[in-house]
Amino acid sequence: MTINAMRVSAGRALEVLRAGWTAQQDGHLTTAFMLHGRPGVGKSQIVAQLASEVGAELVDLRLTTIEPQDLRGLPYYDHEAGKTVWYRPEDLPDEDRPAILFLDELTAAAPWLQPTVYGLLQERRVGRHRLPPSVFLVAAGNRVEDGAVAHEMGTGLSDRLVHLVVEAEANDWLDGYAVPRGLHPTVIAFLKTRPDLLDTSERALAAGDAIMATPRSWERVSTILRAVPDGPVRRILVAGTVGEAVAAEFALVAADIAASVQVAEMLAVPERERWALYPATLHGLHALIYGLIAALDATTAPRVIDSLAGLRHLAAHRDEPVFRSLPLAELTTYGFETLIRRGLDLGLADAFLDSPAYAAYAEERAALGLG
Repeated sequence: MTINAMRVSAGRALEVLRAGWTAQQDGHLTTAFMLHGRPGVGKSQIVAQLASEVGAELVDLRLTTIEPQDLRGLPYYDHEAGKTVWYRPEDLPDEDRPAILFLDELTAAAPWLQPTVYGLLQERRVGRHRLPPSVFLVAAGNRVEDGAVAHEMGTGLSDRLVHLVVEAEANDWLDGYAVPRGLHPTVIAFLKTRPDLLDTSERALAAGDAIMATPRSWERVSTILRAVPDGPVRRILVAGTVGEAVAAEFALVAADIAASVQVAEMLAVPERERWALYPATLHGLHALIYGLIAALDATTAPRVIDSLAGLRHLAAHRDEPVFRSLPLAELTTYGFETLIRRGLDLGLADAFLDSPAYAAYAEERAALGLG
């Protein structure tokens, strides 16, 4: 059965859930949401980020690991009342405080569990236990065509949910997740120039390949780059995470970046020595931008801003012809947009207001009518 809902990026799905949360807290809408999507696309991260933003307890139930009694509870005979009563399961929220009940892997759950889940999703109750009004319900799962373990969703369950199909979109994931989470600059730079390799699930399924690149696997690559210094071993680990063909392309870019990007040294030397340290490739400049963003804090902010502002003047300070063909102005603009967002998150707005380099950059843009 086709899930005929809108395809949305992870960032857009988060916006929809935010709106649903607000509407429920205001008493205008109480419904359950269902996130469909391929493995590793970021469904769980969306729910976790929402819980963090709104300050809600996240109750994560993996439905492939539980039995109906884990939700329904267990019966016992009350001799005094002369009837059977139920012990309430401890995993379900019972206090009226902000909470998100996340029913993950819903489509992979055993069919005999689904009737119990119906009550939660439709009536917000299991047996005699009712969810407090403050609990927000979200479910997630893979589709049959995603190549994961999944059962067709029957109409009885489907009709109880608001459905979203989450798809990987490179810029959305890079700006909304990878940069704020501080993923390795090499991973971010690579995917900025090769967005088609963020998610290779469809191609891998068509080719019969078991290993595929996904947002989740690229996050693992980021961890590998920071944790494993040995180059040959690291290449084997990356190939086992995103597939050999993708890993081969990534290795070429990673080697270029490793040889040319020196963020720490750039921030340590005087300005006149800084010009020689800018990389002379597009991959390298992207990695430099993300490395500067990762290095931003109250102490480094003036030098980070100066280094980023210098990008647009590279053609005047370096003799290599490549600098006359690279999109230096566009890289600088994108870099400052991303750096400012990061700076605001860190409470560093004054660092930009006090920076002569940023003021000069802003004046140049204003003179060109770019604001």
